[in-house]
Amino acid sequence: MKLNSLKPAEKSVHSDKRIGRGQGSGKGGTAARGHKGAKSRSGYSKKIGFEGGQMPLQRRVPKFGFKNHGRVVYKPINLYVLEKLAAEYNLDKITLAELQQHGLAAKNDRIKILGEGELSKALEVEVHALSSTAQEAIEKAGGKVNKL
Repeated sequence: MKLNSLKPAEKSVHSDKRIGRGQGSGKGGTAARGHKGAKSRSGYSKKIGFEGGQMPLQRRVPKFGFKNHGRVVYKPINLYVLEKLAAEYNLDKITLAELQQHGLAAKNDRIKILGEGELSKALEVEVHALSSTAQEAIEKAGGKVNKL
């Protein structure tokens, strides 16, 4: 291979013919857009899912079910996770900030403590919701529950 034999990859170089620059260019007049119609006009952009006037798939497929937009979604955390967190970082109080700091919750998560596992030390827990078994286990271990 020599420098004088180098060529660009096939189809990587386009024609340098300038369109819409007068009749002498060979691409004047309609500027290679054809006659009339939406595609010939400036500012045209096809909507997502447009099927040329045919009823779009998204509209002709039947819909069913119900989506409750007011539903509150909780991030579940079990007692054994709290136990492990408290032991590892020597914590007496577990708040949302602690859970976020250690990667167990995101900024806008709502937290619910579930009752799987056991607690060996008294913890003060600040969360949005708890199961009844989790609340019993925390209070049985001598801890305290604060709901946000």
